[in-house]
Amino acid sequence: MNPCPCGYYGDPYHECTCSQNNIDRYLAKLSNPLLDRIDIHIEVLPVDYKDLKDEIILETSEDIRARVNKSREFQLERYKKSNIYSNSQLSPKDIKKYCKLNKGAEKILREAFKKYRFSARTYNKVLKVSRTIADLDGEDSILEKHILEAVRYRSLDNKYWG
Repeated sequence: MNPCPCGYYGDPYHECTCSQNNIDRYLAKLSNPLLDRIDIHIEVLPVDYKDLKDEIILETSEDIRARVNKSREFQLERYKKSNIYSNSQLSPKDIKKYCKLNKGAEKILREAFKKYRFSARTYNKVLKVSRTIADLDGEDSILEKHILEAVRYRSLDNKYWG
């Protein structure tokens, strides 16, 4: 969704014409309990023309597809003895079993939980997304960088709804 009715709140290239009252009313249409049920929140900023024109391709669609398929294979193998087929299906009990964190990752998640006032639902979603990011990286363990990335996908709601 846009960050405001005119769509320019926070845009570095355009000035927002909305009053704070209009922005607050617009954002209030999406409640925190509803936001809490969405796994990933990201902000997409405008793209410069020169960035569109550059023909630098860091990763091809085929490479991405192969990485995603390999990640799915990891998940299917990990959960073959259970009735789970993907990380999204993990229950809180399964999360404790399959989303183990080292001390560094645990510390990062604890600090993020306090800073962003995450709910229990958000805590579980961050762990499931972290597990998926680790799978995409080909890692058996969830590392600090995976937790950091997953937390970044959940911190946007504090920017607009905090």
